Amino acid sequence: MSLDPATVRRIAKLARIRVSDADVDALGADLNAILGWIEQLDEVDVSGVAPLTGGSQMAMRMRPDVVTDGDLQDDVLSNAPDRAGVFYAVPKVVE
Repeated sequence: MSLDPATVRRIAKLARIRVSDADVDALGADLNAILGWIEQLDEVDVSGVAPLTGGSQMAMRMRPDVVTDGDLQDDVLSNAPDRAGVFYAVPKVVE
């Protein structure tokens, strides 16, 4: 499928993209390349594959909700340039 300049301008208008007359040919070539890639999808054999309309049809895998890395305050705060007790200390920015 090849897009003519009028169709390229209409697509640009629908997408609310300002395209100068000099850029219409380049945009048309890009759009034609994209449509060519989409046409390649027609060659894929999807027989026997059930259509998927969304992720809600899939069962969610659950993992146990356990704490695996806690009690690391000293390790985390060791990277702080300044600290006040168990908190990061930052300069006052509001007078």
